[in-house]
Amino acid sequence: MDPHLQRLQELQVLDSRVAGLERKLEAIPGRIRAIRDGLQESKAVVDAVRARLDAGRKDMRGKEKDLEFQGAQRKKLEAKLYEVKTNKEYSAVLAEIEGAKVEKGRLEEEILALMELQERLGREVVEGEARLRPQEAEARVQEAAAADELRALEVDLEAARSERAAVARDVPRDLLVQYGRILKQRGGLAVALVGSNGICSGCRVTLTPQRFNEARQSSLILLCENCGRFLYYQP
Repeated sequence: MDPHLQRLQELQVLDSRVAGLERKLEAIPGRIRAIRDGLQESKAVVDAVRARLDAGRKDMRGKEKDLEFQGAQRKKLEAKLYEVKTNKEYSAVLAEIEGAKVEKGRLEEEILALMELQERLGREVVEGEARLRPQEAEARVQEAAAADELRALEVDLEAARSERAAVARDVPRDLLVQYGRILKQRGGLAVALVGSNGICSGCRVTLTPQRFNEARQSSLILLCENCGRFLYYQP
């Protein structure tokens, strides 16, 4: 085989490896973001329940104050009964007392409903936090694994790039430029295999008999007449 063609094959293998490592590296930040986003969503659910719990407590304290105020007002009205002088005034005070009783009942019902809600939300917070703890632990493990993988890929990528640079030094400048152009134009595949079936593995087109025979000799640097990739034969 032509030694320069052999170097081009080696370059293709290394460039494919470099491209694969780069894709894996590019994917890792997205994986880490997905881990963090999933954890943040779970935290947001618990935080939302906790916020409802806090708001409910505040609302209940307000209603308890209202109930206390209603109780004081009712006592004043009951005391006022002994001060009125006419039946009309007496009836008016009784009506106010009855209204205060109704308001008291309404407030007590609302406070009871809020207490039940607080109990339910409290359980939800406890259960949510219990689910969150193992999820946080798992997220830490996954992030650490992703970080380890990132470091390993960076080491592999640096090694592959160094090896690629060493091989590229043995390729004539004009041939290296041509290879780089084809690599870019053909989606990262500049050197294509031709098997015993005479088909270019890059474009899946059958070579002409003459070009196939030339490729089988492996003594020349040839290009596929269809896709323009470098060809090498391997039975």
